[in-house]
Amino acid sequence: MVRSAAAQRIDAIWRIESPKLIAGLARMVRDVGLAEDLAQDALVIALERWPEIGIPDNPGAWLMTTAKRRAIDLLRRNKLRDKKYEEFGRGSVMYTEQDLDIGMDGEIRDDLLRLIFTTCHPVLSQDARVALTLRLLGGLTTDEIAHAFLVAESTIAQRIVRAKKTLNEKRVAFEAPVGEEFKERLSTVLEVIYLMFNEGYTATSGGNWIRPLLCQDALRLGRMLAEIAPAEPEVHGLVALMEIQSSRLKTRIGPHGEPILLMDQNRAQWDQLLIRRGLIALERARAVGRPLGPYALQAAISACHAQARSASETDWARIAALYEALSRAMPSPVVELNRAVAIAMAFGPAFGLQIVDHLMSEPSMKGYHLLPSVRGDLLAKLNRIDEARQEFERAASLTHNERERDLLLKRAAEL
Repeated sequence: MVRSAAAQRIDAIWRIESPKLIAGLARMVRDVGLAEDLAQDALVIALERWPEIGIPDNPGAWLMTTAKRRAIDLLRRNKLRDKKYEEFGRGSVMYTEQDLDIGMDGEIRDDLLRLIFTTCHPVLSQDARVALTLRLLGGLTTDEIAHAFLVAESTIAQRIVRAKKTLNEKRVAFEAPVGEEFKERLSTVLEVIYLMFNEGYTATSGGNWIRPLLCQDALRLGRMLAEIAPAEPEVHGLVALMEIQSSRLKTRIGPHGEPILLMDQNRAQWDQLLIRRGLIALERARAVGRPLGPYALQAAISACHAQARSASETDWARIAALYEALSRAMPSPVVELNRAVAIAMAFGPAFGLQIVDHLMSEPSMKGYHLLPSVRGDLLAKLNRIDEARQEFERAASLTHNERERDLLLKRAAEL
């Protein structure tokens, strides 16, 4: 059944307003699960009333006021102690839409920061952090999250329920940590947002090469974090990386959903606004005055591609140097593989192949499909055709993404 135009508009408003709404409620009731329930109650009321009365000029304020009234009603029904009720009442004066317009922006930003750090608390598993963050801050449904990561909806629902229960049982404070704890927790927050974006940029499995909605939500969270933690260079570095990478999304797939690799993309169709935003964010990271971290270095690499008018004009020597710096900041076989590609492009495939052959003995890379894929490409450039074909076939057997498997088998067949 086709939804009404009003329902579609309300859904769009909800995706934008729900993180702020849940964050504000969580600050008051100190329970993320309860805050989400109250926000959902407000949404149900909006779905009932807005089609009749029209969507308010400030829908966020309307939802907040409605949800806070529900919270007070709940406290009354539960007959909480007078003292707790009075404390809640003093901290929860009902706001008019005008009040919210004038005085709530800073408070909302603080609440969002608290909520991000709560959903990404290290007491939760990595899977739980991602699911809960997508649910509360990304505005995705459990079905959408399940589809994004190709697991059962019931599995995602259980993760979210367990995550909220764990936060409640462990009495995790709804606050933004300070000092060293802030830095420790910030790395977890950035890691979750980065993971969300990467899964959207190149899906690990399934029938789609990209999942733009995941990229969009990760970028929105990154921009939000940059506003509320402006002194952290790696926040700007991650935003820069996501902005520039997002500029290529519509050129990464063909008319039938098939992957289009970087060297074959139509750069004239890259989104120049996103590239400019990314370059500005990268300058903000540099302006802090600290050495560039892993996210900012990756953004600088992406910027090299974005600023080259064609693939042939790419400054591969600079990219190789940036990967060298990245390997020192974040040692990883995957970074080494990327450095091998850059060195091959800058100085010839034989030099890159030496690094790749060394990685073949790395245990953590045994099932990583991009290792034989890169090796096949370098072997093909060296005219070692039979070996290259075997590498592409092996890479195809390792990937879980149907589109990528088709691409790799096609490259093998062409040899």
